[in-house]
Amino acid sequence: MNSLRYLIPYLRPYRRKIIWGCVAAVFSTSLGAVGPWVMKLAIDELHGNISGARLAEYAGLIIALWLVSGIFRYFMRMELIGMSRYVERDLRDRVFAHLQSQPLEYYTRNRTGDLMARMTNDLDSVRNVLGPGFMYPVDTMLTALFSLILMLMISWKLTLITLLLTPLVSWSVYKLGKVTHQLTTDIQEQYSKLSDQAQENLSGARVVRAFSQERQERAKFDGLNQEYVRRNLAMTKVQALFFPLMGFFFEAGTAVILLIGGMSIMRSEMSLGDFVAFVGYLGMLAWPMIAIGWVANLLQRGAASMKRIQELLNTAPAIISPANGGTPTHRHGEITFEDVTFAYGDRAPILKNINLHISAGQTIAFVGPTGGGKTTLINLIPRLLDPTSGRVRIDGVPTTEWEIRALRENVAMVPQDAFLFSDTVYNNLIFGRPGVGTEEAMSAARTSRIDKDVEQFADGYETLVGERGVTLSGGQKGRLALARALVRDPLILILDDALSAVDTHTEEEILSGLRRFMQNRTSILISHRVSTVREADCIYVIDNGEIVEHGTHDDLLGQNGYYADMERRQRLEEELELEV
Repeated sequence: MNSLRYLIPYLRPYRRKIIWGCVAAVFSTSLGAVGPWVMKLAIDELHGNISGARLAEYAGLIIALWLVSGIFRYFMRMELIGMSRYVERDLRDRVFAHLQSQPLEYYTRNRTGDLMARMTNDLDSVRNVLGPGFMYPVDTMLTALFSLILMLMISWKLTLITLLLTPLVSWSVYKLGKVTHQLTTDIQEQYSKLSDQAQENLSGARVVRAFSQERQERAKFDGLNQEYVRRNLAMTKVQALFFPLMGFFFEAGTAVILLIGGMSIMRSEMSLGDFVAFVGYLGMLAWPMIAIGWVANLLQRGAASMKRIQELLNTAPAIISPANGGTPTHRHGEITFEDVTFAYGDRAPILKNINLHISAGQTIAFVGPTGGGKTTLINLIPRLLDPTSGRVRIDGVPTTEWEIRALRENVAMVPQDAFLFSDTVYNNLIFGRPGVGTEEAMSAARTSRIDKDVEQFADGYETLVGERGVTLSGGQKGRLALARALVRDPLILILDDALSAVDTHTEEEILSGLRRFMQNRTSILISHRVSTVREADCIYVIDNGEIVEHGTHDDLLGQNGYYADMERRQRLEEELELEV
């Protein structure tokens, strides 16, 4: 339950709503508590000579009391439940912003489905604590307070008998609450697994169908779903035990009150009106007794969920802007790697003592076996990752001293697996620079050779590309992602095998336009095609995290190493294709 204290700072901006909600609760509950007392007066007058008009007055007063009480109850709900919605919004914004600040490495350690569950299901449980979980305790405490005061005014003996049940209720809530907390944690964890499985399956829908794994995936999901149901049923058993137990305590109390109160009436120690009013207030106490269990469940669920959200928020971003970070006055695009080593956690290093200098305006290329460390190396430039040891400098300034936003605004990357948003072609095109002029955006589209394809679409640049660009081919996605990077007008352009999905003829057309764009810009190409990198100023072969060869295209052919072997294989493949 200590985790709920974390919410206090989020409540402070809404102090007024909480105060007005509590004020409305006081008026609503106090007016509602007067109703049984009016009933008592009316019943006691029935023994005398009461007129129909007098009875109508009592009836009208009871209706008026409940009507005004209902109005205050409306405002109580609007203020307190509304407050919970605002806090939920603030928390969700905070969680989303926190996730945005995390480096790439964070997402290799955490499942997307689990993160989504914390942003949705867990936040919903926390909102229930702040809304119903806050409102109902306030309401029930006030109801219990006013009811007990008026019950004491009627009969302190019967009130004392009623209070004797309180320790039993408290003990039951305490015992069952401990069980509920653990069950809630188990349920939330299983929900995360279920969400992760669903998210992964939907994202990989093409692969699942291509390999005819629908039945196996359904079985896997069904197993997780069955476990989720089992854990919820375990919670249901606890809840099913709680409410009858509370009901038994209430009915037992009512039976005792009926016996003792009835005898008091027979002895003329209590009027019938007193007895009816007392039973009415006892009925009002039934709701607090029932609400205790429901609210206890909400609190346990909320505490377990808040703990999971805290775990997420307490994970400090590994990559942050320095306190006095900034942007160098003179920016040219010079890049230097100094004894750079990188490893994920305790795993073996992916990069080993990389020393490399890239002059401003130079075009260099990285080639080498898959998994050699090329992509990891370029991810260090915009600080998507930080070196385990060593440093990366841009224009002589370590990247750790740059303001992150300023650094990344000067770098544009096009990954091999191009990601597009579920939006229009045009909005994807200008994603990195929303205020760009239309002509500049169209120029980038022409350079990447995506313009001719877009002209064939029914809605042109307003065509929706679907989730992750599902309506486009692999080559179209790659070219649109390339155009998006060009629109950014970067100081440093990085293409990570971005042209692998296009044919060699289209690749040559794109490269022809890119060479003009890359003039006076620092450009880095990663490719498994010699045709892509052959005109680079310097080509580096990276294998097993180390630079094993470097030089121009002709230099590397003369070294007769990995690059020369790659060139021979590709030339042979081209010759065979021509013969066919």
